[in-house]
Amino acid sequence: MTKAPATATTTATADAVEFEPEFVASLKNLFEEKIVFNKLLGLKITSIKPDRVIARIDMRNELIGHYAHNRIHGGVISAGLDAMGGLAVMAAIGARHMDEAPLQRLHRFSKLGTIDLRIDYLRPGISEFFELRAEVMRLGSRVASTRMEFLGADGKLFSTGAGAYIVS
Repeated sequence: MTKAPATATTTATADAVEFEPEFVASLKNLFEEKIVFNKLLGLKITSIKPDRVIARIDMRNELIGHYAHNRIHGGVISAGLDAMGGLAVMAAIGARHMDEAPLQRLHRFSKLGTIDLRIDYLRPGISEFFELRAEVMRLGSRVASTRMEFLGADGKLFSTGAGAYIVS
């Protein structure tokens, strides 16, 4: 994912923030276990940083969208990228409020919701697993904008996404 130009202040702030293990574990548990649809998709978080989140979905028969070609269903792609956009916003909010306890930061996510989502399907999703990446382009007081990518095991870009999320 090509990084958008950032100011020295935002880059220094994001680089300086390191999440507590408790916060990361709680966020992973929330996303992988408590959001049951993410569990159904098999979404597994591999990295949570203030400026970027990464996850993986292993291909399996339940996710096939076209039986003759063994390619992943477009709904899995869109749902996965939407979830990752939301996770990126949560990480950015968490980084913004590092003065609060981890559990208190997690409660800030109760009002988060998708208000707009665009997915571009660039090529058929045929792979043994997929990597999903997301980053926040702008975190405002009410709305956050994100950019997401859906890649194959070989790093080939299959789909891109852009989302807007209500944060207040």
